[in-house]
Amino acid sequence: MKVIDKIALVLIIIGAINWGLIGFFNFNLVDAIFKNMTLISRIIYGLVGLSGLWGIKLLFDD
Repeated sequence: MKVIDKIALVLIIIGAINWGLIGFFNFNLVDAIFKNMTLISRIIYGLVGLSGLWGIKLLFDD
């Protein structure tokens, strides 16, 4: 597994945990750490989204 694949996987896991916290407890961990929609939180959301797209590629790798 390449380094970029591992980074993408970690970001996908972080995103999944955050969505789980939102769904079960109505608690947004990213907003709690970085405040509501600051530039940093927007970058994190963007990176998690791009990682999700990269994850599609991981499905088809051997």
